[in-house]
Amino acid sequence: MRCRFLALLLAAVGSAAAAQPLPALAAPVEEVPFITTPDNVTLEMLQLAQVRAGDHLIDLGSGDGRIVILAARRFGATGLGVEIVPQLVEQSRVAAERAGVADRVQFRVQDLFRTDLSRATVVTMYLLPEVNLRLRPALLQLQPGTRVVSHDWDMGDWKPDRTSVVDVPDKKVGLQKTSKVHLWVVPAQVEGLWCGTGALREFSLRLKQRHQEVEGELLRQGRARTIEGRVEGNVLRTQSTRVGTLLLEKQGDELRVTQGEGALALVRGTSFRRAQAANCTA
Repeated sequence: MRCRFLALLLAAVGSAAAAQPLPALAAPVEEVPFITTPDNVTLEMLQLAQVRAGDHLIDLGSGDGRIVILAARRFGATGLGVEIVPQLVEQSRVAAERAGVADRVQFRVQDLFRTDLSRATVVTMYLLPEVNLRLRPALLQLQPGTRVVSHDWDMGDWKPDRTSVVDVPDKKVGLQKTSKVHLWVVPAQVEGLWCGTGALREFSLRLKQRHQEVEGELLRQGRARTIEGRVEGNVLRTQSTRVGTLLLEKQGDELRVTQGEGALALVRGTSFRRAQAANCTA
């Protein structure tokens, strides 16, 4: 994996038909440095994402293929590396053969904006902030629970779920001799009105969502309690309120209560269903 500056921007501009144009740059980029991700950062990216056997990792801008190969060799995953430089793709294929994982990984010369990400359970990247933001809508459409890991650069107002800092004494970019590794877990979409069933039939949930952050109201017979929470994958965890806390798992068009505390401790196993009308009594 490597950070590709001008080359990535040129690829991004060339794929304008597949995505919205990049924001204007404050100044032109004059060089095309190729910066390899240090081995300790590569390992931290895989560990933070909890990569394991059964995962399919897609590395966007795979460079010499090291993160895909390590994911297969050490963690038992399968993988795909996407790279725009043919020589690096060939180098990656040779390295995969030498590592004994060529049957579990692939490398392609491909525009990262045209890559099908639907099989991924983990997406890794070391790209520019502008490119991350271009990719963000597609990443947010992946299956809930998909892990996205970025070296150094963030996703704007989609805040990481976790961040770790790794020492990089020989770092060639910037003044700090550390790297940040950011992890996002793609959240399920829970915004809207949800109607209680069974023991919750007198309750409803009205939720607003901004990425993994959720706020809204728990309503009962005209009375409302403000709630806040976070979504990680298919799980919504509310913060403590006067009526207790809830842990809910999205299963299709239901939010199933898997844990309750306080006054809500007795409703475990019941569900809210997504409303089919403007209110829950229709």
